[in-house]
Amino acid sequence: MSKRIRIALAGNPNAGKTTLFNAITGARQHVGNYPGITVEKKEGFASSGGRELHLVDLPGTYSLTAYTQEELVARNYLIDERPEAVIGVLNASALERNMYLAVQVLEMGLPMALALNMMDEAAKQGIRIDAARLSEHLGIPVVETVARNGKGVEGLLTQTAAYAEQRAGSWEPLEISYGPDLDPVISEMVERIETEKFLTDRYPSRWLALKYLENDDEIRVVGRKTDKLAEELEAMAAKVAEHCKKTLSTYPEAIIADYRYGYITSLLRDVIVRDTDRQRIDFSDNMDRLLTHKVFGPLGMLGVLFMIYWFTFTVGDYPLGWVENFFAVVGDMVSNGLPDGLLKSLIVSGIIDGAGGVLSFVPLIMIMFLFIAFLEDSGYMARIAYMLDRVFRIFGLHGCSVMPFIVSGGIAGGCAVPGVMAARTLRSPREKLATLLTAPFMTCGAKVPVFILLISVFFPQNQALAMFCITMLGWVSALIVSRILRSTIIRGPSTPFVMELPPYRLPTLRGVMIHTWERTWQYIKKAGTVIVAISIVIWAMMTFPGLPADRLAHFESQREAIHAELAQAQPGSDLAQKLEKRLPLVDNAEGEAALRGSIAGRIGIALEGISSLAGFDWRTNIALVGGVAAKEVIVSTLGTAYSLGEVDTEATQPLAERLAKSPHWSALTAASLMIFILLYAPCFVTVVAIRQEAGGWKWALFSVVFNTGFAFAFSTLVYQGGKLIGLG
Repeated sequence: MSKRIRIALAGNPNAGKTTLFNAITGARQHVGNYPGITVEKKEGFASSGGRELHLVDLPGTYSLTAYTQEELVARNYLIDERPEAVIGVLNASALERNMYLAVQVLEMGLPMALALNMMDEAAKQGIRIDAARLSEHLGIPVVETVARNGKGVEGLLTQTAAYAEQRAGSWEPLEISYGPDLDPVISEMVERIETEKFLTDRYPSRWLALKYLENDDEIRVVGRKTDKLAEELEAMAAKVAEHCKKTLSTYPEAIIADYRYGYITSLLRDVIVRDTDRQRIDFSDNMDRLLTHKVFGPLGMLGVLFMIYWFTFTVGDYPLGWVENFFAVVGDMVSNGLPDGLLKSLIVSGIIDGAGGVLSFVPLIMIMFLFIAFLEDSGYMARIAYMLDRVFRIFGLHGCSVMPFIVSGGIAGGCAVPGVMAARTLRSPREKLATLLTAPFMTCGAKVPVFILLISVFFPQNQALAMFCITMLGWVSALIVSRILRSTIIRGPSTPFVMELPPYRLPTLRGVMIHTWERTWQYIKKAGTVIVAISIVIWAMMTFPGLPADRLAHFESQREAIHAELAQAQPGSDLAQKLEKRLPLVDNAEGEAALRGSIAGRIGIALEGISSLAGFDWRTNIALVGGVAAKEVIVSTLGTAYSLGEVDTEATQPLAERLAKSPHWSALTAASLMIFILLYAPCFVTVVAIRQEAGGWKWALFSVVFNTGFAFAFSTLVYQGGKLIGLG
């Protein structure tokens, strides 16, 4: 096999780039039909015509100007890694706009092939494209593709690999005329750059000159560190900028953009043919008249969300019960098969009751993920972002904040970590910071099992409504806190919102099922690895140091006394039955005493003086402390805590039944706890992600302290207010 060929995939958001990457490599990464889903490059491997291909999926971006994190990542990869070829993935139905990025790559000089993707969508809109003529104009391979079903993919790979071998790594920059005002200074800059060999080991000379004219901050910083010629180039750029301002009332960046679009228009003049006889409004536009209407759009969005929860709880209750019963049977078998001791306690209370409690919710999680995958791949998620921008601006946020919120669990089931990372698309540091601090308020997939547990126990008649309300509370809290933060410690102006709405598409069954399984499998893996590990640690904290010898002797003497009375009682008599019921009560009393004296128990009891204001007892406190590591642990910790020290005689009884029978729990307690879990400190991994995106620990620690204080104040207000009006 020949040398491995590195190929980078570059394209606008919603051009189908990541779908094409999956079709080529078979990688099972998530694909969503809205901007911002691809934040970092993804890598995969494939083969074509005896060639081994190494593919890199670059972040979706509209240009290579260093304004956003995505643009910097994509540009720096192309410059520094110098792949043998680039596949420009273009949305065929919006070819003019998509060509802007392709032209910038061609100006860098990289070997490039174009994938005219979504040709089926273009055909529906009456658009015909002469790919052969476009290839002839540019002198590069141009291939029609439909990434969703793999059409044209093999041909694209074959032609790209052959072209990469033909070019053998040589860079041939495309040269575009930028008019009489800029061409002379560009030529002069290029001559000076090449004479002085100024950064030519890294950048093409003409491209570098254009970056100086475009006032590219990154290039200027690099230049200042390298050579005195940087000052001369900056002076030349400033001089021509002043000239353009006086004579044309514009600036070089705008002139460059105008000439690029002029070049694209002339390039495509005889390439694109539109069916002018078909006097019809595009299907997506018809749909958007209703689905993004100022009144009916938001109402429909809320209706869709409520429908998801109604279906999830209505259909999911049955498999949820089956899985719970399965773990109860497994717990019984292990409990009966092992002798009493630490090993039995670890397996039954630490692992089965811990991780088993989390895994019980897999059926409901899977149903929820199924709906989310359908909404993402259909294009409706982007409409949600578009509609919510009107609201977000009122609260000092940007429309692009919608995506981090949705990814974090705005429609239950997301994750705050990629949500926080998705905030990179925000250009304003203040809007980005407000988004980072409030995105963890969403109902992420880690919180969902806790909410499902409490809702099914304490709000059985209104499960969908309760889940809908807790989701809406996350949004409302995020907006209110954002407004407070943007009005106080992170003041600053708002930036405008521009977003492309992709056409509606009917998702493929295979695509939806793959995306659903990916998320579900990630949840299962986390429950089977991280959650098990944390559950074992917390079990140890709830087990050790154990009761002192005198307390153990006290409980043992009680058992011996009961056994002695039982030996004298007539078998089957009322007295014998009463004595038999007293034995497990002694065991449970010993377990509760041991739990209270454990490390975790002491922490929980120490916090109970304050937490009781919000209705949380010491067992709940143990679970909440563990939840700082990962929110899923809350369910497993409650299961372990009630397994080790429950007053009920059935040790393997499901956690839901234990909570329902516990005198410490009520609907008001559950409501208060759900509010606290929704809003308090982000999990540890999310805190680290905030630290990375905010550039330090200051704001990461602020999110822990502020969010917890806000959550506790809110929960206390609800609990005490509920008691006042007689709900407790």
